[in-house]
Amino acid sequence: MTIDELNKLTNKIIGIAIDIHRALGPGFVEKIYQRAMYIDLKNNSILFEREKKAAVRFKNALLGYQNLDFIIENELVVEIKAVSKISEIHMAQVLSYLKATNKKLGLILNFANPKIEIKRVANKL
Repeated sequence: MTIDELNKLTNKIIGIAIDIHRALGPGFVEKIYQRAMYIDLKNNSILFEREKKAAVRFKNALLGYQNLDFIIENELVVEIKAVSKISEIHMAQVLSYLKATNKKLGLILNFANPKIEIKRVANKL
């Protein structure tokens, strides 16, 4: 996928997230927003994997697995949050997901506030 195609996909996912936030507003737990995202991705015929397990390796040894909220079109990692503010630890978390899956771009979507908070996280772009 080219950078332009990845940006187009990212913008589409952000639009879906904004629609979800407008409909539900802040105040729910992450799982509610994750389920809403699942419904809208299906309704928009977007290919995705939900609660994907990503293997974490060190020197060819399997250390364990990370659970990703979504991988969209096998390219974009999406992490759903319902926290007061996206912090550096959340950014590091998504960067670790990108490294574990060898993906280039991730989105953090934070639904907890009156205005949705969105952060892009890049890995070797």
